[in-house]
Amino acid sequence: MNINEVRKVVGKLRANLFRRANSHSVGMLKTNIKGTGLQFKEHQVYTFGDDIRFIDWKILAKTSNPYVKTFNEERNVEIVVVIDASSTMMTGFNGVSKLQAAIEICCLLYLLAKETNDFVHALIVTDEVINVPKLSGDQGITHLISTLEEKEILTSKGKINTERYFEENVNSKQKYISIMKHLSRKREIILLSDFNDFVDSEILKKLLVRSNVHCFQLLSPLDEAKTLPYSLHASSGPNARSTVGKYDFSGKKDLNNEFGKRFRRLRVQEKYLENFVKEMR
Repeated sequence: MNINEVRKVVGKLRANLFRRANSHSVGMLKTNIKGTGLQFKEHQVYTFGDDIRFIDWKILAKTSNPYVKTFNEERNVEIVVVIDASSTMMTGFNGVSKLQAAIEICCLLYLLAKETNDFVHALIVTDEVINVPKLSGDQGITHLISTLEEKEILTSKGKINTERYFEENVNSKQKYISIMKHLSRKREIILLSDFNDFVDSEILKKLLVRSNVHCFQLLSPLDEAKTLPYSLHASSGPNARSTVGKYDFSGKKDLNNEFGKRFRRLRVQEKYLENFVKEMR
């Protein structure tokens, strides 16, 4: 886990996400509204379409230029991050697995949520559904990592445990029920998975009809390879016989084409933390 890299990204984002205020939502984690909010933020130059009720007439009289008042909205939104920790999430690029990228994104959300008085509730889906209670900031990161170490998803050094043996994964229906428990108007749901073995298309359709569900497909070069120039070595358990074979992903269904803009891709060989934030704006 590269928490220092996550913190660097948060440092860069502060200037863009938290210093500027406008009438629109800046990402999912920050909402600045014009009107009677809980806390005055700053004045902004009036632009066509702004509500004239919020023009500061005293400043207009002094400067002859219209300004409107902006306020921060107190949100206390709960962000539910669902992390797919199945065996297919172990593949990646240059030492970074899709699972590591998903965990780092969750840590990023913990830090950003601290800035906006929001909370992150993590669900880790593997051969069981692991609940990490809602927290924010460093406290949330510490709790998440300690839980992952306890469940042997991370090693004691904070690395992905690639030798962990997976029992039979939770089935699609159980995953759907677990996610549905957390759906409400005040919650934002973020799905982080490669969707190779997460939920089937019909269940995904049921989830994506809701505007507060945000779907991110984590991809490695292997996922997008039509033919592989190398073989894969695999075994089905600690005592199972290992096999070597070639795999072809050319017939794999393109979920991006099926679900359009509701389905967003993050590639582990790219700047996935920055790209995640860009997608959430």
